[in-house]
Amino acid sequence: MNTADLGLPVDVPSTALFTDHYELTMLQAALQAGSAERRSVFEVFTRRLPDGRRYGVVAGTGRVLDAVENFRFDGDVLGFLRENRIVDRDTLDWLAEYRFDGDIWGYPEGEVYFPGSPIMRVEGSFAECVLLETVILSILNHDSAVAAAASRMSSAADGRALIEMGARRTHELAAVAAARAAYVGGFTTTSDLAAGFRYGIPTVGTSAHAFTLLHDSERDAFQAQVDSLGRNTTLLVDTYDVAEAVRIAVDIAGPELGAVRIDSGDLLLVALRVRQQLDELGATDTKIVVTSDLDEYAIASLRAAPVDSYGVGTQLVTGSGHPTCSMVYKLVARAESADPSAPLMPVAKKSVGGKTSIGGRKWAARRLDEDGVAEAEVIGTGPVPQELVDRQLQVQLVKGGQVIAREPLDVVRDRHTAARAGLPLSATQLSRGEPVLPTEYV
Repeated sequence: MNTADLGLPVDVPSTALFTDHYELTMLQAALQAGSAERRSVFEVFTRRLPDGRRYGVVAGTGRVLDAVENFRFDGDVLGFLRENRIVDRDTLDWLAEYRFDGDIWGYPEGEVYFPGSPIMRVEGSFAECVLLETVILSILNHDSAVAAAASRMSSAADGRALIEMGARRTHELAAVAAARAAYVGGFTTTSDLAAGFRYGIPTVGTSAHAFTLLHDSERDAFQAQVDSLGRNTTLLVDTYDVAEAVRIAVDIAGPELGAVRIDSGDLLLVALRVRQQLDELGATDTKIVVTSDLDEYAIASLRAAPVDSYGVGTQLVTGSGHPTCSMVYKLVARAESADPSAPLMPVAKKSVGGKTSIGGRKWAARRLDEDGVAEAEVIGTGPVPQELVDRQLQVQLVKGGQVIAREPLDVVRDRHTAARAGLPLSATQLSRGEPVLPTEYV
Protein backbone atom coordinates (compact mmCIF):
# COMPACT_ATOMS: atom_id res chain seq x y z
CA MET A 1 0.00 0.00 0.00
CA ASN A 2 1.28 3.45 -0.92
CA THR A 3 0.26 5.61 2.02
CA ALA A 4 1.13 8.72 0.02
CA ASP A 5 -2.07 8.10 -1.97
CA LEU A 6 -4.41 7.86 1.01
CA GLY A 7 -5.02 11.55 1.60
CA LEU A 8 -3.84 11.47 5.18
CA PRO A 9 -4.55 14.21 7.73
CA VAL A 10 -0.89 15.24 7.46
CA ASP A 11 -1.57 16.29 3.87
CA VAL A 12 -3.64 19.19 2.58
CA PRO A 13 -6.06 19.27 -0.38
CA SER A 14 -4.01 21.91 -2.19
CA THR A 15 -0.59 23.49 -1.79
CA ALA A 16 -1.51 26.53 -3.90
CA LEU A 17 -1.73 28.90 -0.93
CA PHE A 18 1.61 27.81 0.51
CA THR A 19 2.96 30.87 -1.21
CA ASP A 20 3.52 34.56 -0.68
CA HIS A 21 1.05 37.24 -1.71
CA TYR A 22 3.53 38.88 -4.07
CA GLU A 23 3.86 35.76 -6.22
CA LEU A 24 0.28 36.32 -7.34
CA THR A 25 0.59 40.07 -7.80
CA MET A 26 3.69 39.51 -9.94
CA LEU A 27 1.68 37.02 -11.96
CA GLN A 28 -1.15 39.49 -12.48
CA ALA A 29 1.20 42.24 -13.61
CA ALA A 30 3.11 39.90 -15.93
CA LEU A 31 -0.14 38.66 -17.50
CA GLN A 32 -1.20 42.25 -18.16
CA ALA A 33 2.22 43.15 -19.56
CA GLY A 34 2.34 40.15 -21.89
CA SER A 35 5.54 38.80 -20.34
CA ALA A 36 4.05 35.99 -18.25
CA GLU A 37 4.62 33.36 -20.93
CA ARG A 38 8.30 34.09 -21.46
CA ARG A 39 10.29 30.91 -21.06
CA SER A 40 12.23 31.16 -17.78
CA VAL A 41 14.76 29.30 -15.67
CA PHE A 42 14.77 29.55 -11.88
CA GLU A 43 17.43 27.96 -9.68
CA VAL A 44 17.55 27.08 -5.99
CA PHE A 45 20.92 27.58 -4.31
CA THR A 46 22.49 28.95 -1.19
CA ARG A 47 25.25 31.53 -1.14
CA ARG A 48 26.84 30.06 1.98
CA LEU A 49 26.51 27.15 4.35
CA PRO A 50 25.38 27.75 7.92
CA ASP A 51 28.26 29.06 9.98
CA GLY A 52 30.82 26.35 10.68
CA ARG A 53 29.18 23.61 8.60
CA ARG A 54 31.31 21.55 6.21
CA TYR A 55 28.56 20.37 3.81
CA GLY A 56 24.81 20.56 3.26
CA VAL A 57 22.32 17.75 2.67
CA VAL A 58 19.59 17.89 0.02
CA ALA A 59 16.33 16.77 1.63
CA GLY A 60 12.67 17.33 0.90
CA THR A 61 12.85 16.69 -2.85
CA GLY A 62 10.18 14.01 -2.66
CA ARG A 63 7.92 16.38 -0.77
CA VAL A 64 8.55 19.08 -3.36
CA LEU A 65 7.36 16.72 -6.09
CA ASP A 66 4.17 16.05 -4.12
CA ALA A 67 3.67 19.78 -3.58
CA VAL A 68 4.07 20.59 -7.28
CA GLU A 69 1.54 17.93 -8.23
CA ASN A 70 -0.86 19.28 -5.60
CA PHE A 71 -0.47 22.93 -6.63
CA ARG A 72 -4.06 23.44 -7.79
CA PHE A 73 -6.38 26.41 -7.40
CA ASP A 74 -9.68 24.77 -6.51
CA GLY A 75 -12.98 26.51 -5.85
CA ASP A 76 -12.32 27.28 -2.20
CA VAL A 77 -8.88 28.70 -2.92
CA LEU A 78 -10.15 30.82 -5.80
CA GLY A 79 -13.00 32.01 -3.61
CA PHE A 80 -10.54 33.16 -0.96
CA LEU A 81 -8.50 35.06 -3.55
CA ARG A 82 -11.63 36.64 -5.01
CA GLU A 83 -13.18 37.66 -1.69
CA ASN A 84 -9.94 39.25 -0.50
CA ARG A 85 -9.35 40.96 -3.86
CA ILE A 86 -5.82 39.61 -4.07
CA VAL A 87 -5.86 39.36 -7.87
CA ASP A 88 -8.20 40.42 -10.63
CA ARG A 89 -10.74 38.33 -12.52
CA ASP A 90 -8.48 37.57 -15.49
CA THR A 91 -5.78 36.25 -13.15
CA LEU A 92 -8.34 34.14 -11.30
CA ASP A 93 -9.43 32.61 -14.60
CA TRP A 94 -5.79 31.84 -15.43
CA LEU A 95 -5.20 30.30 -12.01
CA ALA A 96 -8.27 28.09 -12.32
CA GLU A 97 -6.54 26.28 -15.18
CA TYR A 98 -3.09 26.21 -13.57
CA ARG A 99 -1.03 23.07 -13.97
CA PHE A 100 2.75 23.06 -13.91
CA ASP A 101 3.77 21.83 -17.36
CA GLY A 102 7.47 22.58 -17.21
CA ASP A 103 10.61 20.66 -16.27
CA ILE A 104 12.43 20.35 -12.96
CA TRP A 105 16.00 19.18 -12.55
CA GLY A 106 17.90 18.87 -9.32
CA TYR A 107 20.43 17.17 -7.13
CA PRO A 108 18.93 13.80 -6.18
CA GLU A 109 17.61 13.74 -2.64
CA GLY A 110 20.22 12.67 -0.11
CA GLU A 111 23.09 14.17 -2.11
CA VAL A 112 25.36 16.73 -0.45
CA TYR A 113 25.71 20.31 -1.67
CA PHE A 114 27.94 23.36 -1.24
CA PRO A 115 27.71 27.16 -1.69
CA GLY A 116 26.44 27.93 -5.17
CA SER A 117 25.31 24.39 -5.95
CA PRO A 118 22.27 24.55 -8.29
CA ILE A 119 20.27 22.29 -6.01
CA MET A 120 17.09 22.56 -8.08
CA ARG A 121 16.29 24.08 -11.47
CA VAL A 122 12.71 24.90 -12.51
CA GLU A 123 12.01 25.63 -16.19
CA GLY A 124 8.82 26.75 -17.89
CA SER A 125 6.92 29.95 -18.40
CA PHE A 126 7.57 32.74 -15.92
CA ALA A 127 3.98 32.50 -14.77
CA GLU A 128 4.00 28.80 -13.92
CA CYS A 129 7.46 28.84 -12.33
CA VAL A 130 7.23 31.95 -10.17
CA LEU A 131 4.23 30.59 -8.28
CA LEU A 132 6.27 27.64 -6.96
CA GLU A 133 8.99 29.72 -5.30
CA THR A 134 7.72 29.84 -1.73
CA VAL A 135 6.51 26.27 -1.37
CA ILE A 136 9.74 24.87 -2.85
CA LEU A 137 11.91 26.99 -0.56
CA SER A 138 9.86 26.27 2.54
CA ILE A 139 10.23 22.53 2.01
CA LEU A 140 13.88 22.46 0.98
CA ASN A 141 15.05 24.94 3.62
CA HIS A 142 13.35 23.08 6.46
CA ASP A 143 14.06 19.51 5.44
CA SER A 144 17.66 20.15 4.39
CA ALA A 145 18.38 21.86 7.72
CA VAL A 146 17.06 18.89 9.68
CA ALA A 147 18.83 16.38 7.42
CA ALA A 148 22.15 18.22 7.83
CA ALA A 149 21.81 18.10 11.61
CA ALA A 150 20.84 14.44 11.41
CA SER A 151 23.85 13.69 9.22
CA ARG A 152 26.23 15.29 11.71
CA MET A 153 24.62 13.35 14.54
CA SER A 154 24.81 10.14 12.55
CA SER A 155 28.53 10.69 11.98
CA ALA A 156 29.03 11.38 15.68
CA ALA A 157 27.08 8.25 16.63
CA ASP A 158 29.58 6.16 14.67
CA GLY A 159 27.18 3.41 13.68
CA ARG A 160 25.00 3.40 16.79
CA ALA A 161 21.25 3.67 16.34
CA LEU A 162 19.51 7.06 16.44
CA ILE A 163 15.87 7.66 17.39
CA GLU A 164 14.08 10.80 16.17
CA MET A 165 11.81 12.02 18.96
CA GLY A 166 11.22 15.72 18.35
CA ALA A 167 7.49 15.79 17.56
CA ARG A 168 6.61 17.64 20.74
CA ARG A 169 9.20 20.33 20.03
CA THR A 170 7.84 21.62 16.73
CA HIS A 171 4.65 22.16 14.71
CA GLU A 172 2.68 18.95 14.30
CA LEU A 173 3.07 18.89 10.51
CA ALA A 174 6.69 20.01 10.65
CA ALA A 175 7.29 17.05 12.97
CA VAL A 176 6.32 14.63 10.21
CA ALA A 177 8.61 16.34 7.70
CA ALA A 178 11.40 16.46 10.28
CA ALA A 179 11.15 12.74 10.94
CA ARG A 180 11.42 12.08 7.20
CA ALA A 181 14.43 14.38 6.86
CA ALA A 182 16.10 12.82 9.91
CA TYR A 183 15.70 9.38 8.34
CA VAL A 184 17.38 10.66 5.17
CA GLY A 185 20.24 11.98 7.30
CA GLY A 186 20.90 8.66 9.02
CA PHE A 187 18.40 8.21 11.84
CA THR A 188 16.98 4.71 12.13
CA THR A 189 13.57 5.16 13.80
CA THR A 190 11.06 7.81 14.88
CA SER A 191 8.66 8.17 17.77
CA ASP A 192 6.12 9.96 15.54
CA LEU A 193 3.35 7.66 14.37
CA ALA A 194 2.20 10.04 11.62
CA ALA A 195 5.68 9.83 10.08
CA GLY A 196 5.57 6.06 10.30
CA PHE A 197 2.15 5.96 8.66
CA ARG A 198 2.96 8.52 5.99
CA TYR A 199 6.48 7.45 5.05
CA GLY A 200 6.96 3.93 6.39
CA ILE A 201 9.69 4.95 8.84
CA PRO A 202 10.03 2.38 11.67
CA THR A 203 8.48 3.69 14.89
CA VAL A 204 9.53 2.94 18.48
CA GLY A 205 8.49 3.91 22.00
CA THR A 206 7.59 2.41 25.36
CA SER A 207 6.93 4.68 28.34
CA ALA A 208 7.61 8.05 29.98
CA HIS A 209 8.15 9.10 33.58
CA ALA A 210 4.40 9.63 33.89
CA PHE A 211 3.84 5.89 33.62
CA THR A 212 6.17 5.21 36.54
CA LEU A 213 4.65 8.00 38.60
CA LEU A 214 1.16 6.63 37.94
CA HIS A 215 1.90 3.48 39.91
CA ASP A 216 2.36 3.02 43.64
CA SER A 217 5.94 1.86 43.15
CA GLU A 218 8.57 1.59 40.46
CA ARG A 219 8.31 -2.19 40.72
CA ASP A 220 4.58 -2.04 39.97
CA ALA A 221 5.23 0.17 36.94
CA PHE A 222 7.96 -2.06 35.56
CA GLN A 223 5.90 -5.18 36.15
CA ALA A 224 2.93 -3.69 34.33
CA GLN A 225 5.08 -2.72 31.36
CA VAL A 226 6.79 -6.09 31.11
CA ASP A 227 3.46 -7.91 31.45
CA SER A 228 2.05 -5.83 28.60
CA LEU A 229 5.03 -5.41 26.25
CA GLY A 230 7.23 -8.38 27.07
CA ARG A 231 10.69 -8.80 28.54
CA ASN A 232 12.32 -7.25 25.48
CA THR A 233 10.86 -3.83 26.33
CA THR A 234 12.85 -0.73 27.28
CA LEU A 235 12.43 0.41 30.89
CA LEU A 236 13.02 4.02 31.94
CA VAL A 237 15.29 3.86 34.98
CA ASP A 238 15.93 7.43 36.13
CA THR A 239 12.64 8.43 37.74
CA TYR A 240 13.97 7.88 41.24
CA ASP A 241 17.23 6.05 41.96
CA VAL A 242 18.95 4.66 38.88
CA ALA A 243 20.84 1.81 40.54
CA GLU A 244 17.76 0.59 42.37
CA ALA A 245 15.67 0.87 39.20
CA VAL A 246 18.17 -1.21 37.22
CA ARG A 247 18.14 -3.87 39.97
CA ILE A 248 14.34 -4.00 39.93
CA ALA A 249 14.21 -4.03 36.13
CA VAL A 250 16.49 -7.06 35.84
CA ASP A 251 14.74 -8.78 38.74
CA ILE A 252 11.43 -8.49 36.88
CA ALA A 253 12.48 -9.02 33.27
CA GLY A 254 15.58 -11.13 33.79
CA PRO A 255 18.54 -11.15 31.41
CA GLU A 256 16.08 -10.93 28.51
CA LEU A 257 15.41 -7.27 29.35
CA GLY A 258 15.64 -5.41 26.03
CA ALA A 259 17.03 -2.07 27.16
CA VAL A 260 17.11 0.58 29.83
CA ARG A 261 16.71 4.27 29.08
CA ILE A 262 18.58 7.05 30.86
CA ASP A 263 17.12 10.54 30.51
CA SER A 264 19.01 12.70 32.99
CA GLY A 265 22.21 13.21 34.92
CA ASP A 266 25.83 12.86 33.83
CA LEU A 267 25.07 10.53 30.94
CA LEU A 268 28.67 9.33 30.51
CA LEU A 269 29.11 8.45 34.17
CA VAL A 270 25.63 6.99 34.58
CA ALA A 271 25.95 4.87 31.43
CA LEU A 272 29.25 3.42 32.64
CA ARG A 273 27.76 2.54 36.02
CA VAL A 274 24.60 1.08 34.51
CA ARG A 275 26.58 -1.05 32.06
CA GLN A 276 28.68 -2.43 34.90
CA GLN A 277 25.60 -3.13 36.98
CA LEU A 278 23.74 -4.82 34.12
CA ASP A 279 26.71 -7.07 33.42
CA GLU A 280 27.05 -7.99 37.09
CA LEU A 281 23.35 -8.89 37.19
CA GLY A 282 23.76 -11.14 34.15
CA ALA A 283 21.93 -8.83 31.73
CA THR A 284 24.88 -8.62 29.37
CA ASP A 285 22.69 -8.31 26.28
CA THR A 286 20.51 -5.52 27.67
CA LYS A 287 21.04 -2.32 25.70
CA ILE A 288 21.42 1.22 27.01
CA VAL A 289 19.47 4.08 25.41
CA VAL A 290 20.26 7.68 26.35
CA THR A 291 18.13 10.76 25.76
CA SER A 292 18.06 14.26 27.36
CA ASP A 293 18.60 17.26 25.06
CA LEU A 294 21.27 15.62 22.93
CA ASP A 295 22.98 17.19 19.94
CA GLU A 296 25.92 16.08 17.79
CA TYR A 297 28.43 17.37 20.31
CA ALA A 298 26.83 15.50 23.21
CA ILE A 299 26.63 12.37 21.08
CA ALA A 300 30.31 12.66 20.19
CA SER A 301 31.22 13.13 23.85
CA LEU A 302 29.46 9.84 24.63
CA ARG A 303 31.38 7.86 22.02
CA ALA A 304 33.48 6.21 24.72
CA ALA A 305 30.42 5.36 26.79
CA PRO A 306 28.69 1.96 26.59
CA VAL A 307 25.67 3.48 24.85
CA ASP A 308 23.80 1.52 22.19
CA SER A 309 21.42 4.16 20.88
CA TYR A 310 20.54 7.82 21.23
CA GLY A 311 17.19 9.59 21.24
CA VAL A 312 17.26 13.15 19.93
CA GLY A 313 14.48 15.73 19.88
CA THR A 314 14.76 19.50 20.13
CA GLN A 315 18.20 19.98 18.59
CA LEU A 316 17.36 17.73 15.67
CA VAL A 317 14.05 19.27 14.60
CA THR A 318 15.50 22.79 14.91
CA GLY A 319 18.53 22.00 12.74
CA SER A 320 20.90 21.98 15.73
CA GLY A 321 21.09 25.75 15.83
CA HIS A 322 20.52 26.30 12.11
CA PRO A 323 16.78 25.87 11.37
CA THR A 324 17.13 27.05 7.77
CA CYS A 325 19.70 26.69 4.99
CA SER A 326 19.13 30.19 3.56
CA MET A 327 18.33 28.74 0.14
CA VAL A 328 17.00 31.16 -2.45
CA TYR A 329 15.01 30.77 -5.69
CA LYS A 330 16.31 33.10 -8.37
CA LEU A 331 15.51 33.78 -12.00
CA VAL A 332 18.77 33.07 -13.85
CA ALA A 333 17.63 33.05 -17.48
CA ARG A 334 14.61 34.11 -19.50
CA ALA A 335 13.57 34.39 -23.12
CA GLU A 336 13.54 37.70 -24.92
CA SER A 337 9.87 37.26 -25.82
CA ALA A 338 6.92 34.89 -25.38
CA ASP A 339 7.85 33.18 -28.65
CA PRO A 340 8.60 29.53 -27.73
CA SER A 341 11.64 29.62 -30.01
CA ALA A 342 13.09 32.79 -28.49
CA PRO A 343 16.60 32.18 -27.14
CA LEU A 344 17.30 32.31 -23.43
CA MET A 345 19.43 35.10 -22.07
CA PRO A 346 21.14 35.00 -18.66
CA VAL A 347 19.91 37.42 -16.02
CA ALA A 348 21.14 38.12 -12.51
CA LYS A 349 20.64 40.54 -9.67
CA LYS A 350 23.51 42.95 -9.15
CA SER A 351 23.81 44.28 -5.63
CA VAL A 352 26.18 44.81 -2.75
CA GLY A 353 26.14 43.05 0.58
CA GLY A 354 26.78 39.50 -0.58
CA LYS A 355 23.50 39.04 -2.46
CA THR A 356 24.86 38.92 -5.99
CA SER A 357 24.11 35.88 -8.10
CA ILE A 358 25.36 34.40 -11.36
CA GLY A 359 23.10 34.33 -14.38
CA GLY A 360 22.60 31.46 -16.80
CA ARG A 361 21.29 27.90 -16.64
CA LYS A 362 23.90 25.92 -14.74
CA TRP A 363 25.21 22.40 -14.66
CA ALA A 364 27.10 20.93 -11.71
CA ALA A 365 29.64 18.15 -11.39
CA ARG A 366 31.87 16.85 -8.63
CA ARG A 367 35.53 16.35 -9.48
CA LEU A 368 37.33 13.47 -7.79
CA ASP A 369 40.99 13.02 -6.98
CA GLU A 370 43.07 10.00 -7.97
CA ASP A 371 41.75 8.08 -4.96
CA GLY A 372 38.11 8.68 -5.86
CA VAL A 373 37.56 11.24 -3.13
CA ALA A 374 35.67 14.42 -4.00
CA GLU A 375 37.93 17.46 -4.32
CA ALA A 376 35.74 20.21 -5.85
CA GLU A 377 32.18 21.20 -6.74
CA VAL A 378 32.40 22.45 -10.34
CA ILE A 379 29.64 24.67 -11.72
CA GLY A 380 29.31 26.09 -15.20
CA THR A 381 26.94 27.54 -17.79
CA GLY A 382 28.69 26.48 -20.98
CA PRO A 383 29.65 23.06 -22.34
CA VAL A 384 30.47 20.43 -19.72
CA PRO A 385 34.16 19.43 -19.86
CA GLN A 386 34.52 15.90 -21.15
CA GLU A 387 36.19 14.67 -17.99
CA LEU A 388 33.16 15.79 -15.94
CA VAL A 389 30.36 14.52 -18.15
CA ASP A 390 29.96 11.34 -16.09
CA ARG A 391 30.24 13.25 -12.82
CA GLN A 392 27.23 15.53 -13.31
CA LEU A 393 24.97 15.81 -10.28
CA GLN A 394 21.61 17.00 -11.57
CA VAL A 395 18.91 14.56 -12.61
CA GLN A 396 15.54 15.26 -14.18
CA LEU A 397 12.71 15.15 -11.63
CA VAL A 398 9.76 16.46 -13.64
CA LYS A 399 9.33 16.34 -17.42
CA GLY A 400 6.52 18.23 -19.10
CA GLY A 401 4.73 18.54 -15.79
CA GLN A 402 4.96 14.81 -15.02
CA VAL A 403 6.94 13.54 -12.04
CA ILE A 404 9.45 10.97 -13.30
CA ALA A 405 11.84 10.50 -10.38
CA ARG A 406 9.98 9.32 -7.29
CA GLU A 407 11.97 6.83 -5.27
CA PRO A 408 11.72 4.91 -1.98
CA LEU A 409 12.99 6.71 1.11
CA ASP A 410 15.50 3.94 1.83
CA VAL A 411 17.13 4.63 -1.55
CA VAL A 412 17.48 8.28 -0.59
CA ARG A 413 18.92 7.36 2.80
CA ASP A 414 21.49 5.04 1.24
CA ARG A 415 22.42 7.73 -1.28
CA HIS A 416 23.25 10.13 1.49
CA THR A 417 25.41 7.57 3.26
CA ALA A 418 27.36 7.03 0.04
CA ALA A 419 27.62 10.76 -0.76
CA ARG A 420 28.97 11.58 2.69
CA ALA A 421 31.44 8.71 2.48
CA GLY A 422 32.78 10.15 -0.78
CA LEU A 423 33.81 13.43 0.86
CA PRO A 424 37.20 14.12 2.44
CA LEU A 425 37.43 12.74 5.97
CA SER A 426 37.40 16.24 7.45
CA ALA A 427 33.75 16.55 6.41
CA THR A 428 32.73 14.68 9.55
CA GLN A 429 34.66 16.90 11.94
CA LEU A 430 32.39 18.77 14.33
CA SER A 431 34.83 21.62 14.86
CA ARG A 432 33.99 24.84 13.07
CA GLY A 433 35.39 25.10 9.57
CA GLU A 434 34.88 26.03 5.95
CA PRO A 435 33.01 23.90 3.38
CA VAL A 436 34.98 20.73 2.81
CA LEU A 437 34.88 21.24 -0.97
CA PRO A 438 35.64 24.48 -2.81
CA THR A 439 33.14 25.69 -5.41
CA GLU A 440 34.76 26.32 -8.79
CA TYR A 441 33.00 28.22 -11.61
CA VAL A 442 33.99 27.47 -15.19
